[in-house]
Amino acid sequence: MSFDVTLLGTGAAVPSLSRGTTAQFVNIHQRHILIDCGEATQIQMRKFKVKFQKVDLILISHLHGDHVFGLAGLISTMQLLGRTTQLRIIGPKGIKSFLLQQFEHVGLYRGFPIHFDEIEEGASGLVFEDRLLEISTFPLNHRIQTQGYRISEKPGKRQLNKEEFDKYDVSVSYINKLLDGEDIEDNEGKIVRSDDVTFPPKPTKSYAFCSDTAYHPPIIEQLKDVDLLYHEATFIDKEAERASETYHTTAKQAATIALKANAKRLILGHFSARYQSTDMHLAEAKTIFEQTFCPEDGERFIL
Repeated sequence: MSFDVTLLGTGAAVPSLSRGTTAQFVNIHQRHILIDCGEATQIQMRKFKVKFQKVDLILISHLHGDHVFGLAGLISTMQLLGRTTQLRIIGPKGIKSFLLQQFEHVGLYRGFPIHFDEIEEGASGLVFEDRLLEISTFPLNHRIQTQGYRISEKPGKRQLNKEEFDKYDVSVSYINKLLDGEDIEDNEGKIVRSDDVTFPPKPTKSYAFCSDTAYHPPIIEQLKDVDLLYHEATFIDKEAERASETYHTTAKQAATIALKANAKRLILGHFSARYQSTDMHLAEAKTIFEQTFCPEDGERFIL
C-alpha cells in the first residue's frame, strides 16, 4: 500500500520558470488527492507524470489566487477529456461560488458531478473518511480564512501469527475475533490472548499540510507526532517583520512548529521569488529541526 506526496508547485504568489505556485498530489492507498491548485497546476501534473483524471478529491486551503487560479482550468480539461466520475472539493466557505461563477461566465457547466464541502471559518475536525483514511482540518492564521489539513491512515487489523496460533486447539472460526484484538477460549476452556497469537497492526502514517499562515503555535496540537509536515516558509529570518505583516512564516518559525509538534520530517515551501535559492531557508531551519527539506518542484516524498 502506498502513501506518497509529490510537490507540484513550491513557489509563492506568482509562477516562475523554476517554481510553480502551490499544489501537491497525495497518493494514499490509491486514493488520489490534490491539495491546492495554483495557476498552471495541470501543466505541472503533465510535466511530473501525475494522471489528473485519477484525482477524486481536492482540498483547498484558501481562496488566494496562487492556490486556486488553476482549478477552473483543470476541471475544464477533465471535462474535455471525457471525465464522468464525481469530483469532491473540500475548502473554505466561498469555494463553490468562486468556481460556479467562473463556469457561468464562460458557459453553463454541464460536465461530471462536483460535490462541494465548505468549511465554516474557524472550524476544525473531521472533513472526510473512508475505511482506510481520514482527513481533518484546522484553522491557520492568514489574511483570509485558511485551512490546514491532516491526512491519516486508519489503523489496520492485526495479522495472524500462524506458528503461535497452531499451538492452540482453536477453531479457525475464531481468527477474526483474535484479529480484532479479542481474547477467546480454546476447546479446553483455556484463555487464548490475541496478543499471543497475532502481530500488532503496522504503524499508521500521517501527512499534514500548512499553507499560508503567520507563526501560529495553536496548530501544534493538530500536528502532534505527524510523520511528514509541510509548512510554508515564505521568508528567511531577516525578513521576520515582513512575514508578520503579511501573515506568513519564516523558515526558523516553521522549524520551531515542527520541533514542538514532534514531527518526523519537515518540508518547507511557498518560497518568495525574491530568493534565488533556498540555501538560507534550509540552513536556518536546520539549526532548529535537522530533518528539514527544501524541495524543488516535482520532488516526491514517501511515507
